[in-house]
Amino acid sequence: MSLYSKGSSSRSAWSLSNVRWIAVDWHIFILAGILLGTGLLFLSAMDGAEDAHLRIAGGVNYAGHREKVILTAPLILIGMLLRPGWVKRYAPLIYTGSIVLLFAVMFIGNERNNARRWIQLPKFDLQPSELAKLGVILILARLLASNRLERPKDWIGPLVLAGLPMLLVAAQPDLGTAMTLIPITVGMLYLAGARASVLAGFAMCGVLLGVGAYNAGLVKDYQWRRVETWAASYEPEDLIAMKNGSGYHQYQSRLTIGNGDVWGRGLGKGVANSAGHLPERDSDSIFAVIAEEGGFFGATLLLVLYSGLVLFLMASAASLRDRFSRLAVGGIALYFGAHLFIHVAVNVGLLPMTGLTLPLISAGGSSLLTTFLALGLALGLSSHHQRSLDQDAFRSY
Repeated sequence: MSLYSKGSSSRSAWSLSNVRWIAVDWHIFILAGILLGTGLLFLSAMDGAEDAHLRIAGGVNYAGHREKVILTAPLILIGMLLRPGWVKRYAPLIYTGSIVLLFAVMFIGNERNNARRWIQLPKFDLQPSELAKLGVILILARLLASNRLERPKDWIGPLVLAGLPMLLVAAQPDLGTAMTLIPITVGMLYLAGARASVLAGFAMCGVLLGVGAYNAGLVKDYQWRRVETWAASYEPEDLIAMKNGSGYHQYQSRLTIGNGDVWGRGLGKGVANSAGHLPERDSDSIFAVIAEEGGFFGATLLLVLYSGLVLFLMASAASLRDRFSRLAVGGIALYFGAHLFIHVAVNVGLLPMTGLTLPLISAGGSSLLTTFLALGLALGLSSHHQRSLDQDAFRSY
């Protein structure tokens, strides 16, 4: 009997006996553990290198981050044990729950730096926009499992379901998280069989909508200033001229990366940690810290390892016979890939400054919660199936 039979999935949400432990992609698990350990190592060094006045002012809290890791790490096992049939069946409920939380944060969320994004919990503040990414991945996987995007009306459902959380997240405002939903959605549509030319057309429509939103006054002034600062700071001399104003964060990030040279200054010996000039160095700017203390060699090694995680996840997805599982695991690979690209691009100045963590590396309870659950789901979905290709690969030609 198939593991996807209705009777099997209705008995319970998870099962130890249905996981083919020998088929688990342990190389992905080990690689994720290495990246997590790297993040813990650098965060510990950050905490130890801070001056006393920085700790008093609310600097890096390694002990708090370690506690969040311990608290959320079991989600990997929970994700692995979830039955694929149950995940597919209840994907709409998971998605709806994430949308409800996005609405709830508007009324009960904590406001910081002119943004309302967090719901206070006992151990950490929950950021619903992080959970929304996983909700979008699962609902798109379910919908696209039976939708080949062959007719114009086939596009309505996926675009509406992905567009709603994007709008809610952007309204918080949180453009960094909203930006990650775009490559995840476009990537999953492409994997499901969408033509590249059609997706390019939608991209052009997106640009036009962005221009229209700016003209209509829907874009906040400080958000547009980030774009203007980024565009005006391409040349080093222009960035230096703005280092005490709107270009402060970009200047400090790029200066920190440049300080690393080839081999780096050594763990915990970077100027960014001792001086505390780099904002959000334990989360949004952690790549810059790694580049300073590990140098070009350390930063490149991190990029290779992280890219390997994305490629291994995509290869795992490609080996699955079930279309839902294949798209879900592929979407999780896109989740890690989108975060890596945007986080690094922002730190080196290829994209405008926006707040976005690097999963498994950065501090942040909501990021850890979503990352561990997504990783567990990817490992579990792939271990419930025969690892062989059927005629329906990622794309339908």
